[in-house]
This record gives sequence, C-alpha cells and structure tokens, in this order.
Amino acid sequence: MSLDIEALPWTHELVDALPGDPREDLAPRQVRGALYSRVQPTPVSAPRLLALVPEVADLVGLAHAPTPALVEVLSGNRVLPAMRPYAACYGGHQFGAWAGQLGDGRALTLGEVRGADGAPWELQLKGAGPTPYSRRADGRAVLRSSLRELVCSEAMHHLGVPTTRALSLVTTGDGVVRDLLYDGHPEVEPGAIVCRVAPSFVRFGNFELPASRGEHALLEQLTRWVLTRHYPHLVDGPRLDVPGFLAEVCRRTALMVNHWMRVGFVHGVMNTDNMSILGLTIDYGPYGWLEPFDPSWTPNTTDAQTRRYRFGQQPRVALWNLTMLAQALVPLVDDPASLEAALDAYADTLGPAQLEMALGKLGLVPDAARADDDAALATSLYTLLGEVPIDMTLYYRRLAELPLSPLPAPAACMEALSEAYYAPEVVPAAHVEHVHAWLSRYAARAADAQLAEAERHARMSRTNPLYVPRNALVHTVIEQAAAGDVAPLTRLLEVLRRPYEPRPGLEAYAAKLPAWAEHKNATTSATS
Repeated sequence: MSLDIEALPWTHELVDALPGDPREDLAPRQVRGALYSRVQPTPVSAPRLLALVPEVADLVGLAHAPTPALVEVLSGNRVLPAMRPYAACYGGHQFGAWAGQLGDGRALTLGEVRGADGAPWELQLKGAGPTPYSRRADGRAVLRSSLRELVCSEAMHHLGVPTTRALSLVTTGDGVVRDLLYDGHPEVEPGAIVCRVAPSFVRFGNFELPASRGEHALLEQLTRWVLTRHYPHLVDGPRLDVPGFLAEVCRRTALMVNHWMRVGFVHGVMNTDNMSILGLTIDYGPYGWLEPFDPSWTPNTTDAQTRRYRFGQQPRVALWNLTMLAQALVPLVDDPASLEAALDAYADTLGPAQLEMALGKLGLVPDAARADDDAALATSLYTLLGEVPIDMTLYYRRLAELPLSPLPAPAACMEALSEAYYAPEVVPAAHVEHVHAWLSRYAARAADAQLAEAERHARMSRTNPLYVPRNALVHTVIEQAAAGDVAPLTRLLEVLRRPYEPRPGLEAYAAKLPAWAEHKNATTSATS
C-alpha cells in the first residue's frame, strides 16, 4: 500500500542504538565518542520538484502524488515529527592519504522506513545545508551534480550494478557558488537537493575514524550494530565474526567493481569514505562513462596528474581500500592474520568474476579446460580496443551482430563495426589485420562451444548495454533542466530504464561522443 510522506512508518534505528554527538548546533568541530550528529536541514526559498522516481517510491511505500507536503519534506523545508535527522561522523583515506575526520558535510539522513517487503531503507537529503562536518563549505549542492547523481544511480540499477538509489530531485530556488574547474572563475549555479535511498549509507570510513582515535568501544558498537542489521549470520551472542564480515564485504566489493568494468563506469573518487560496507556504488561525484576505450581515463579533474582513480585501476584501488578497512578492524580480533586471510576473498571472487564477465560480453561461458586461452582472448580484445579511438559500448553491440560463421572478409568486418570507430575512414591497415585475426580466434572459440549465432547475440545483448548515461546526454539534460524544461530529464530516465533493449527512434541516446562535447565538462568535483 502506498502512503503519503506524512503517513510513512518512520523509524530511527541507528540513532536509537548508537551514541551521538551531545551538541546539536552546526558549528564545525571535531566530534569524538559519537557516530553522528543530530542536525536539521536548512530551509530553501522556492522548492520545486523536478523528478520523483516511481520505482523508488514503491520501494519505500510512498505514493507517487507530488503533494505540497512531499515537496516540503524532500527540500528540507519540513521535518516530520517521526523523523530524527542526523549527519554521520566518519573519516577516510583520500587519494591514498589519511584525511582524518570528514563526515556528512552536505548530506543528512531523515530517517528510515520499512518497505512493503520489510526491508529497511534510509532516506538521505544531499545538499540540504551545513552540518558540523561541512568545515568551511555551505552544505549545498547544485543542479548539475544532483541531476547527475539521480540519473546515474538509477541507470546503474537498471544496468544490474549494485547501487544506492535516488527518489527525487528538487530545485531550491537559491543560487550556489561553485568553481567547477578550480580555475579561479566561480559561477552561481542553481541549487538542488537529491534524496538518496539505500539500506545503509555506512561506509569504510565509519570504521576507520574511531579506530584511528583509539575509540575501540565505539568501533565495537558500530560493528555489532552493522552486523546485527545487515549480516546477522555473523553474530552469535556476544561473539562477532569480524573476519567473516570483512570477507563478505570483500566479495560484495569485488562483484560491484566487476560490474563497473563490464559497463564502462568510472567512479572517479574511490576514497575509503566513498566505499559502502554493503558493496553498493555510493557517492556519485566526478563519475564518468568510458566512451572511447582508454583504461587510463579518469573523469576527476583533480586526479588528472596521478590518475589514481582511472578506469583500469579500479579493481586494484578497491583492494587497497579494503586493506584500510581491515586495518581499522584489527582492534576487534585476537589474531590480525585472520583479517589478512579474509582479504583473500577479494581476489578469490574477482578473478573468476572478471573472466566470466569478459567472456559473457562475448556471449561465451567459462570452460576450465580453456581458461588460459579464454583469458588471452579477452585480454587481446582490450588491446585492440586501445589501438585507435573506439567506443566500447557500441563495439560490443556491433560485435554481437557480426556473423562469425562464415566470418566475412576483413573489409566487411570493419564495415560492420565501423559505427563504433571515431574515425573509421583513417583506421590503419595494421589495425584491420589485428581485428580480423582476433575475430578468427573468436569465431573458432564460438564454433568449438557449438554456440549458435542467435544464442550468442542474445547473450551479448543481455550483458552489453546499448543505452548508458553518456556525458553529452547528461550535459544537455542539465542545461535544459536549468532552463526550466524537465521533459528531457523524464525522457532520459525512461530510456535508461531499459538499457539493453534497442528501440526505434532512440538512436541519439546511443550515439558516440560528439565533437562539441569532447572538452565539455559535465562532471563534478568532489565538492560540487
């Protein structure tokens, strides 16, 4: 049954169970001995609802009708009596260095509700004003970054990638000053608030901060609460299976990152405070989509020099982050070696998952007798994709349509794949030879597996998306929404709900990066 926002069965399980900051003012400060601070959202001048995602409303049991009360709550202008809003206190490693206390500087959780299936969901407003963790920032968010988070988190869900969700997008009627490129040219942008939804927003940094301060009792309280709520099979009376918890987080993180690599998603800011203990994609800041295939690409302008968070580095960074989580959990175990052993769950999960993913994108299934040859087949394709500018998303879709038996001549193969090339008219002859040689190996593998063309096409079409939130698409929708036209946003969300299914009239949503957008920055910094 769907309910109005005022009738939802709000709870506040984290606030009830765990110690909080005794102060409730907004003054920036170091918060010790607490896992959160109670804080009220700061009202805005003229809230306007731009989007309400029906599937997410259904998750939390919320009616779809955009009532005035709903807009007031989702803009932070009204806090219902059953809510107990708070901002979480956590730390983190940022770009490989310990940053100390960070916390929810522009996000606050309104409370929790139980969905129709009894599952818990936290509702969090991002951009609702300052908190004690805002430091010198304003606690606000702009339409650009808020719209990007809503679009991408919903796209990721429909792509089959573990993720937080987005319920709504509200503009505030207030301007927010941001220096997008950090070049000394700040501009006033329209403010906005996105309502994020997840079973939990607890991240690695929630454990790191109390561990770094020697607050071991607080660390144990948090761990017990997280395990009791999300991993109850790891709780046996007073005993907590902390290595088992770490191993489970390792497995979930490995599967999440493997999905990122499958669809070409680049998170852009994989700091430990942006890593979920449930293996969900969280904190959509400077993310981007791999369009021309380039494992060294990062969408984060502040990471342009070291490229720590580049596409190809994501699996390695995830393991580094998990190692930091393991270090934070050391005070809770008698034998630190048990945590080192638990970290093995990451590689044990990721290795097979990577091969299964790479073969799945080719319509194949793993065969233990061919594992080495299959790994070489997949790796050599990535090499080909990097030889000249090629759109990864389109390449796999066109490859699915290319007949393998009999395999066409080199020129015909290139013609079939040409839509994925950014400059098909100047592809070197050597590349054409490399492609045809690889296709011959691929065709032989498909023939040995007795894989029918129709089945190969069906498998590849289920694994390789056609519609993803490309940078140019999202940039255009942002401009239109800022001008008051939300129809393009609604249309984009509708297209992204069915990312694997080609539909007539949607060619523009699957088009390569246009020349005008090559240097258009629609990404965000970590503080936008």
